[in-house]
Amino acid sequence: MKNITILLVGLFMLPLLVKGGEMTDFDKYFVDKTMRVDYHHIGDATHELITLDQIYQYDKWSGSKTHLIDNFNNGKYYVKIYDLESGSLIFSKGFDSYYGEYEISGPAFDGIQKVYHESAIIPYPKNKIRMTIEKRNNVKDLEEKFSFEIDPSDIMIVREPVLDDEVIVIKSHYSGDPQTKADFLFLGEGYAKKDIEKFKADVERFTNVFLNSEPYASMKDKINIWGVLKPSAETGIDEPRANIYKNTAMNVTFNAMGSERYVLTEDNKAMRDIAAHVPYDAICIMVNHNRYGGGGIYNSFCTFTTDNQFHEYLLVHEFGHSFSGLADEYYTSSTAYNDFYPRGVEPVEPNITALLDPNNLKWKEMVDEGIEIPTLWEKADFDKTDMAWQKRRAEMNDYTAKVKRENAPAEVIKKAEDDYAAADKKRSDEVDAYLQASKYWGKVGAYEGAGYSSEGLYRPMLDCIMFSKGAKPYCKVCQEAVKAKILHYVD
Repeated sequence: MKNITILLVGLFMLPLLVKGGEMTDFDKYFVDKTMRVDYHHIGDATHELITLDQIYQYDKWSGSKTHLIDNFNNGKYYVKIYDLESGSLIFSKGFDSYYGEYEISGPAFDGIQKVYHESAIIPYPKNKIRMTIEKRNNVKDLEEKFSFEIDPSDIMIVREPVLDDEVIVIKSHYSGDPQTKADFLFLGEGYAKKDIEKFKADVERFTNVFLNSEPYASMKDKINIWGVLKPSAETGIDEPRANIYKNTAMNVTFNAMGSERYVLTEDNKAMRDIAAHVPYDAICIMVNHNRYGGGGIYNSFCTFTTDNQFHEYLLVHEFGHSFSGLADEYYTSSTAYNDFYPRGVEPVEPNITALLDPNNLKWKEMVDEGIEIPTLWEKADFDKTDMAWQKRRAEMNDYTAKVKRENAPAEVIKKAEDDYAAADKKRSDEVDAYLQASKYWGKVGAYEGAGYSSEGLYRPMLDCIMFSKGAKPYCKVCQEAVKAKILHYVD
């Protein structure tokens, strides 16, 4: 759901530059193809191992040919590619992973080891490379943990073309060459063959959500949007708490990490195989379901359900995590994590801070005149009412899962779902009204309560689509982070 400070040149523009002021020479080190490196990420809270799985070659590199070094300094991990002969860093990318979330969960602290499949998508090297994976330590510095040597001429690299007669491809919004644009991909999940027309309509519907949301709307000439579907055997996805299981193309499920509304897939290989039919920089898994749910993992993928009342919010919020590495700004909901943000350490995400140095707030250039840091908003009353809502929300969700699990009559299940939807919307409206009545409404400051922590972490504005549900924009700080990330893919 989630990622070190973006240093400011002008405003959030340093990530567009390479350290030292030099650009990597694409033609010197790479050919115009893509290499996909699959590996297994294994472990628990105290043990971690990465093992190489399979390497693939695809036609064309869809990413930028100039911005090959990632200086956003965001993400729990970094993949880095070095030219083996010269030792030069020629490509890098920060990311988070499902494994990275699992290792701070209860089961991982109990010593239960799990295996997650992951992929590094890189331009295809001309010569031998050293691929490393770095991980942040307890003070958020990157340390090299794993290293592989890869020979691009290895005869065991899979070079077969991507062919699947079942796969449907839609070019929903096209503004130019994928190598000079940010390419967003909607992957359909839980759409059976009978749902193909709905998939096409949903791609159009959610393309319009992007094109009508800032800053995507003002930068639509810098964005391409694609839709890809491999029809599933069944409609919908798994709901384990309700004892509902579906046969789907990417095995997406509710109850990821034990959270009733967290939607993810552990089937990375299936996801990457389907995504490979088009050029992409960011994956959105569009889940054909009416229940509220989603998730977002930085530079990996996001998910969102299509037919609940907060569907637009879900897409924009979860994409904020997966594309721009924005943190969750809410703090009253329960999570499956232990110490996601350790005390006394500055988070890496651009939109939250531990405020360890108030005079050097990471968004200090945007703070409104006269706003004190920290900004003492009306937090106590908000916390009291929202904690009461979280308790009621959990009870209502438990009841809905129970009646589904017990195969209650359809009208009983529908009433449970409708009652929850009405209560959820009512609470969302109450939150909006409460925050908008504050004297700090619309002001950039440092508001305590963020990143799943009521105390010790701060967000830039009272409200943001990363804080609460509803029809609202990113805050000013989040918008600048999204703009910078789009421009990273634009030549």
